[in-house]
Amino acid sequence: MKLSTPTQLKDIASIINAEYVGEPDFPVSGINEIHMVEPGDITFVDHPKYYDKALSSKADIIIINKKVDCPKGKALIFSDDPFSDYMKLVKKFRPFEAASKPISNSAIIGEGTVVQPGAFIGNHVKIGKNCLIHANVSIYDHCEIGDNVIIHSGTVIGADAFYFQKRKDKTLKFESCGRVIIKDNVEIGACCTIDKGVSGDTVIDEYTKFDNHIQIGHDTYIGKRCLFASAVLVAGVTRIEDDVILWGQVVINKDLVIGKGAQILAISAVDKNMEGNKTYFGAPAIEVRQKWREMVAIKQLPDLIKKVKLLSKQMAERK
Repeated sequence: MKLSTPTQLKDIASIINAEYVGEPDFPVSGINEIHMVEPGDITFVDHPKYYDKALSSKADIIIINKKVDCPKGKALIFSDDPFSDYMKLVKKFRPFEAASKPISNSAIIGEGTVVQPGAFIGNHVKIGKNCLIHANVSIYDHCEIGDNVIIHSGTVIGADAFYFQKRKDKTLKFESCGRVIIKDNVEIGACCTIDKGVSGDTVIDEYTKFDNHIQIGHDTYIGKRCLFASAVLVAGVTRIEDDVILWGQVVINKDLVIGKGAQILAISAVDKNMEGNKTYFGAPAIEVRQKWREMVAIKQLPDLIKKVKLLSKQMAERK
């Protein structure tokens, strides 16, 4: 998430009442969790396993729970509980705004767009030209919709990421401050859910078409001209490149890349990166020709077992 106006290190530290190392006027331009950081961002780390990753990341300001040397060109903020302090900053710079009407006064809706009765358009939402938003669609705050987009009834755009930190006695919510970006000429079916990024954006690119009952996880990128049939589930931080086809009830695990032009047949589960321009099937999914050979072999197993048993019996009788 980019801040609306750059903030100084001393002001960030004062919000969470923390000690810092760095120039007081060190600029802070964004807040991002470690997977999405860019120069100018502030992030956090609270486990020794990830200290090096955070300190060497693109983030310029790191909230950390150990006194360490400050890397050149960066700033550190020391905290007993970096996670909680990071959440304080998220809530400070992207606070929840209660709605007072079905279509927020701060929403920007383009010429020729139709919003059917019963739809909800949240604060700071941007919708382009010639869109059709059907009844009972909910578009949460800060989401952006391009031109010529159709969104069918019951769909929710921009719900919070499914992202939590487990502790011994409780589960803490990782507050989401990202967005959903839906680009031009996209169609989203009925009863779909597209979660916003934790701190970045979930993006659905141009001319992609979704059937009904599809779930897209946080910080995922869906490329151009993709086709998703009903009941597809895509976990967070996944990249699906252009021209991919996912047939009904395909499940994609998190942090994966599905290459351009790949096709995954119905009722498949993907647990690793997939090369483009190939067809896959199965759980776990593999190339379809290999899977079909396996299925043929499995189908032959009962007869093969009978033959082996008969052969063993014949050999025993000869003895």
